[in-house]
Amino acid sequence: MTKRKRVTRKKRRRRQKRPVPVIQLSPALQAEIAGIVLLGLAVLTILSMLPFGRGMLTTGWLTLLRTMFGWGAYVSFIGMAAAGVWLLRKGMDRDLPLRWERVTGIGLLFILALSLIHLLAGAEDPLALADAGGGGGYLGWMVSQLVVSATGRIGGLVVILTMMIVTLILLLGVSLSEVVPALRQGWQRLLALRDARFRPMTIRRNGVTEQRGTPLASPPSPTPSSRQPTRQPEPPSAPAGPLLPPVIIGGQQEWQLPPVDEILEESTEQEMSQAEIRARARLIEETLTSLGVPVRVVEVNQGPVITQFGVEPGFVDGRGGRRTRVKVRKIQALADDLALALAAAPVRIEAPVPGRSIVGIEVPNAEISLVSLRSVMGTEVFQKMPSKLKLALGQNVSGQPVVADLATMPHLLIAGATGSGKSVCINSIVTCLLCNNTPDDLRLIMVDPKRVELTNFNGIPHLMAPVVVDLERVVGTLRWVVREMDQRYRKFASVGARNIEDYNQRMAAEGEHMPCIVVVIDELADLMMLAPDEVERAVCRIAQMSRATGIHLIIATQRPSVDVVTGLIKANFPARISFAVTSQVDSRVILDMGGAERLLGRGDMLYMASDRASPMRLQGCFVSDRELNRLVRYWKGARTAEVPDLESARPEDFVQRPLWEEMREKATRAHREDDLLERAIEVVRQANRASISLLQRKLRIGYSRAARLIDLLEEKGYVGPPQGGSRAREVLLPPEDEAGATRPHR
Repeated sequence: MTKRKRVTRKKRRRRQKRPVPVIQLSPALQAEIAGIVLLGLAVLTILSMLPFGRGMLTTGWLTLLRTMFGWGAYVSFIGMAAAGVWLLRKGMDRDLPLRWERVTGIGLLFILALSLIHLLAGAEDPLALADAGGGGGYLGWMVSQLVVSATGRIGGLVVILTMMIVTLILLLGVSLSEVVPALRQGWQRLLALRDARFRPMTIRRNGVTEQRGTPLASPPSPTPSSRQPTRQPEPPSAPAGPLLPPVIIGGQQEWQLPPVDEILEESTEQEMSQAEIRARARLIEETLTSLGVPVRVVEVNQGPVITQFGVEPGFVDGRGGRRTRVKVRKIQALADDLALALAAAPVRIEAPVPGRSIVGIEVPNAEISLVSLRSVMGTEVFQKMPSKLKLALGQNVSGQPVVADLATMPHLLIAGATGSGKSVCINSIVTCLLCNNTPDDLRLIMVDPKRVELTNFNGIPHLMAPVVVDLERVVGTLRWVVREMDQRYRKFASVGARNIEDYNQRMAAEGEHMPCIVVVIDELADLMMLAPDEVERAVCRIAQMSRATGIHLIIATQRPSVDVVTGLIKANFPARISFAVTSQVDSRVILDMGGAERLLGRGDMLYMASDRASPMRLQGCFVSDRELNRLVRYWKGARTAEVPDLESARPEDFVQRPLWEEMREKATRAHREDDLLERAIEVVRQANRASISLLQRKLRIGYSRAARLIDLLEEKGYVGPPQGGSRAREVLLPPEDEAGATRPHR
């Protein structure tokens, strides 16, 4: 029996020592399972907070969390989700580097936040608040009670806040000097996001304020009264319509100005949406703020080619904690960064805008609008200007028309690279003058060395002579203008007039009217290469003295260098227009400052008026070839009462007589005659011989004039031909006592 019992016990022991089967999981799978469980708990926590996701299990789970963490239960799912994601990545061998110090710091910060919430709840019974799931729960109640019992309520607040700040510094690894600016920058970003929906911003289009501080919504559909009707552009291949028939004015009728509505065309307008404008404004603010230059866009001016964003510089922390305003030059230095952020180049910064406390950031538009000459000439500003020499230059950055008076300029210098719009600008200026002046009020002298820009105006009655295309005749043309200026001053002095307006008023009773003269030179560089001294001397003298006589210069050049636009020429041209140039050096030659190198071309220009210290950015007026042909055909068809009847008139009668042929005849006669001719005749008669050296000694003149007098004497038959060598010429005049009896036939 004893042996059987022992065997039975051994069998039981063997049965008890058999291993129980267990599921073996690798650490990676365990981490993945734990991560999935935590993510499921996070989702379950979120569902328990929603009214439609509550059930018996979710309600109990939310009650448990609120009892433990109080109001912190509503953010506990963040920790669960973060831990679940980290475990999943660890199971996939993609675990994030996470140190236990950071995990401990995050947990400590969470516990301190719960205790602070429980203290600030101000409940009379903190334990009852924890039982109800409020405040910081049981965890917050335990920590807060421990601190309050040791330091009191106020001391507990101080201790908890101090520990939270220290924990944040250790957790983030930053100091207070870095935390405060970061918090301030974050606050500014929050304000910027708030203002993105409602911003006190002024948006101007065509000089009219459209919106001011309106909420950002979908842009309203344009109404016929809010937007001008636009004309669809004609295709380039479409044939032009028939030109205007020539208008013949005969008899005693006066000149009639051409109808602007029939000759000039309207332009199309492209407008940016309000949402796009505000998006660009927000991008400018964010870009400059991220670069350490806080600004605020307060004004937007939309022009035909560019949009100017007026920004107000913000404040930055300086030394000693003092707040200072951002310097303007810091904004100017970030033009390239703004161009990169806006994907628009080039970006020009006008700092500051004249007369305003803002900095203008000029950004090119995605779609360019064409500014027609008719759209500017039809404005009220142009119509109210009383001057006959008013010019429609274009539109500024806010779409307002810009009009100038050539009489007050009184001369204009235009410069820019090839293809930037100089010739179009000259054509628009000449067209504007021809639309507002008759040949009795305005005469034109044009110089076009390129032979293709201004020659289309040949034949109009305003021209004093055909367009000068030969460089050899340019110097003579400028000399004639100088003589005309001197002659006008002599006429003013004879009647006691001070200027051309006073002279015309005094001579109106006698029927005499003196027209203004505008000299247009399309390319100054060629003239300066041919005869720099003569051209510079004539141009400077005309520019200095011709204002009162009604003579004005408009000069253009595509090479604005110091050897073409010299200091004397630039000093006498206070009104200047600069189109796009290739370098900042050329911009300084024209405007004495940079900025023209950042222009867009195709009519984009900087206009410096004679009464302004800084240039104004404009989009110049455009005049097409069809408009020029209509205008030229109109004036070619007009005639004065001096022309004979059309039936009996010949084609030659309508050809304009060149002014320079008369000038050449007068110069030839003056060249052939000499004031000393009579005295030279007396000298050779008394000496009975004729030589150049004799006239030099007796008349005290130079060799050139003495030789010219000998040639005149030979031509008139007073002396014979040269004898050769140094011998004197034979005198064909009779002696002085026989001069009255016989004299050679002249």
